[in-house]
Amino acid sequence: MITNAIARRYAKALVQLAAEEQRVEPIHGELTRFETLLGSQSALRSVLINPAYGSDEKRGIMLDILTRMDISGTVANFLQLLLGRGRISFLSAIITSYGSYADDISGVVRPILYSAMPLDAEQVQGIKDALATSTGKKVVLSVEVDPALIGGVVTKIGDMVYDGSIRTQLNRIEGILQKG
Repeated sequence: MITNAIARRYAKALVQLAAEEQRVEPIHGELTRFETLLGSQSALRSVLINPAYGSDEKRGIMLDILTRMDISGTVANFLQLLLGRGRISFLSAIITSYGSYADDISGVVRPILYSAMPLDAEQVQGIKDALATSTGKKVVLSVEVDPALIGGVVTKIGDMVYDGSIRTQLNRIEGILQKG
């Protein structure tokens, strides 16, 4: 819980700064690139997180990496801030929260559509258009196939689930029949 609260606080501050600079997406990309580097270089991650290493050593290493990666000043300052406050281990959670705040600012919604069988491009576009109309936002749709649904689709938008699957309908009928 504390991790999420910390991550949201840092992410909200950064996304507000990014919005002022009109660089919401580029900053998200730079953060993701840096996180990918940390994920692929476990020794580097260990050095940056481990309190046994001195803060001056860590700052020097971080500065060298940021320069080589051609990271903007805003992101470099942010990452240096996280390093200085011992919060670099929260980076993944911060990036996740940043993405949510960025979507809110940009008017984007990212629903997941589960289908019993693969859908063609025309069907996906129709569903995407219907979701855009109902939400009033730009829709970035992820489509996944789940044969357990038997038929129909289930759409998840944040905490809301719209279930039009045959599996759910059969479960409802079963419940009604059992109640008598």
